[in-house]
Amino acid sequence: MSYRPLADEIRPQNLDEVVGQRHILGPNGLLRRIIEGGNVPNLIFYGPSGTGKTTVANIIAKQTQRPLHRLNATTASISDIKDIMADIGTLLAPEGVLLYMDEIQYFNKKQQQSLLEFMEDGRITLIASTTENPFFAVFGAVLSRATVFEFKQITAQDALPAIERGISIMEKRLDARVVCEDGVREHLAWACGGDIRKAMNALELLLSAAERAGDVISITLEDAQLAAQKSAVRYDREGDSHYDIASALMKSLRGSDPDAALHYLARLLEAGDMITAIRRILCSASEDVGMAYPQAALIVKACVDNALQLGLPEARLPLAQAVILLATAPKSNSVCTAIDAALADVRAGKTGGIPRHLQNVHADSAGLERKQGYLYPHDFPRHWVKQQYVPDELLGVCYYQYGDNKNEQAARRYWSEIKGED
Repeated sequence: MSYRPLADEIRPQNLDEVVGQRHILGPNGLLRRIIEGGNVPNLIFYGPSGTGKTTVANIIAKQTQRPLHRLNATTASISDIKDIMADIGTLLAPEGVLLYMDEIQYFNKKQQQSLLEFMEDGRITLIASTTENPFFAVFGAVLSRATVFEFKQITAQDALPAIERGISIMEKRLDARVVCEDGVREHLAWACGGDIRKAMNALELLLSAAERAGDVISITLEDAQLAAQKSAVRYDREGDSHYDIASALMKSLRGSDPDAALHYLARLLEAGDMITAIRRILCSASEDVGMAYPQAALIVKACVDNALQLGLPEARLPLAQAVILLATAPKSNSVCTAIDAALADVRAGKTGGIPRHLQNVHADSAGLERKQGYLYPHDFPRHWVKQQYVPDELLGVCYYQYGDNKNEQAARRYWSEIKGED
């Protein structure tokens, strides 16, 4: 009998055995109802690897009793699709086929469009999978003819039953009883990072290398930690996870949650992506803290400089310092809203001529500065004098709104007193 990987042997045969995805495959899940109804439309499955996309495609083929052809867009071509089309209408596929196109984002526009004719007349029912957002990765013509279902990352709790099933299968295969040290199952469930395939590969590796005493095979927690190390880090510099983690870091800083911010920083650093972390941290200093604590920008810049000089792993320390500072600092988005409002006016054409007294002086020696009528603020008490600075078309505009924090309110009171606005 040929070798069969545990990850393949444990593959669910029906919807009830699928790990996770209760939101679409639960008792009243929409995808489950579609599959059980038998009239399956073109589908796009979107989500991380190891979450059941291929498994569900196999179950659909089994339940609808239609031949399933599998292609991987990283290696397939239009000629492969034409070969499949040749079977349609024959005894091999009298009513059309199910085509499972894995990683469809690697097909270019022409290749994806080659599917349209067959999708529209029903000769092909396309089930495409992608780990990237289909609304960016799949061309509109294909997307408009399919229904998108998101497969979510599997939790450690969801993975535990699959690990138990894997152990049971391996016990029969090895004709032995498996004894796990406390914490082994939980570590494998956590370390797989939502990828059941990874968990099964780690489990199979463990059991193949574990010590055996008679009919008992023992797995230690230390071995489990070595076999599953770094599996939980799900990261792709070009994929959705990159942007999701960067976004989560930024929003955690903005939301003043230092623990969450440190978590996402750690995920970026563990993946070796220090630059993304630095960009988000530097941005947050001005976008989310800004005028509430202006010194934060200087401190954060110093931390970033230290990190770049140190390199990883030592760089984790100044970057963690910057993250904690930003997460615990008072918040103000007045800088962001002010410049965005100004940019909106400029882009809308609200500019106007620069007031004469603000224009560049081309001949100071000729005394043109006085003719301009410019009032030099430092010649006046408290270094301020009332004077128009915005173009005539923007008189009365107010982009900057003082935030409700201590620093900005102190500045508001200072200038209100000088300008006599109170």
